[in-house]
Amino acid sequence: MFAKLLHLYQYIDQTMAMLFDRFPSEIRCGKGCTDCCNAVFDLSYIEAANLLAHFQTLTPDLQNEILTGCPQAEQQWQEIFKDKGDPSTARIRCPLLSDQGLCRCYAARPINCRTYGVPTVINGAAHVCGLSNFSRGSSYPTLNLAPLQRSLYEYSVESAGEQLGGQRWPVAAIFLHPEQLTPK
Repeated sequence: MFAKLLHLYQYIDQTMAMLFDRFPSEIRCGKGCTDCCNAVFDLSYIEAANLLAHFQTLTPDLQNEILTGCPQAEQQWQEIFKDKGDPSTARIRCPLLSDQGLCRCYAARPINCRTYGVPTVINGAAHVCGLSNFSRGSSYPTLNLAPLQRSLYEYSVESAGEQLGGQRWPVAAIFLHPEQLTPK
């Protein structure tokens, strides 16, 4: 079920490695950087299912650590979106983030996490991590997220059908309500 997703992750990781090599002083991502771990985003079905499958391989203690942060993250998500808030300025601590500043599910991290820190195009607008060192007004290659999100949608529909495959989930909901990812 995850073969296409893992192939896409490999492509993204190779692209990111190339960008890191080309712009080492501009990209400030590294072990312990957690800016993306506080960004507000949701996941496609295929990424949510992959993350849940990875979560289920963790030790019960590690699962409990993750679950401990989920209710607060889910509540913050609901507060942001109940009045159609602006997620671009909101912050939610990802329940996968450990107190040591590391992702507990790093191997299964979603595309948003994998591409954070480099210039991206989202809905036609350029975005970049505020901690990066890209200079305003200079030209850099950008990563257009639309084709990646389209691929995720297609993989999701292929895996779970149109209704379930077309849905999206915040990270906390994946672990608090895993039954939502089960086709009916």
